[in-house]
Amino acid sequence: MPAYPACPQCTLENTYPDGDNYVCADCGFEWPQAENATTDEDDGAVVKDANGNVLTNGDSVVLIKDLKVKGSSITLKVGTKVKSIRLVGGDHEVDCKMDAGQFMLKACYLKKV
Repeated sequence: MPAYPACPQCTLENTYPDGDNYVCADCGFEWPQAENATTDEDDGAVVKDANGNVLTNGDSVVLIKDLKVKGSSITLKVGTKVKSIRLVGGDHEVDCKMDAGQFMLKACYLKKV
């Protein structure tokens, strides 16, 4: 028997396909079958550095440009090495700790070491 996804509304597994939709027999909720394929693609978002190398959690990177920190007089200098980065979602993909503090940076200003 094929395994169908659990209902996103009531989380019960008593579901079945009906045309282009899945239907929950318990609560009657219907959702499109194509929706499951698009959510799997979003989970595998790839973050790349300035040279196109794929970044992963725990990588070491180097800044390729001087970056002024908004709201303070701190400037992060080119060539500063950052150890053990953490990837997060959003516009600023990289979360890291430096001597100057904790920052969220865009991957386009980083180079993998």
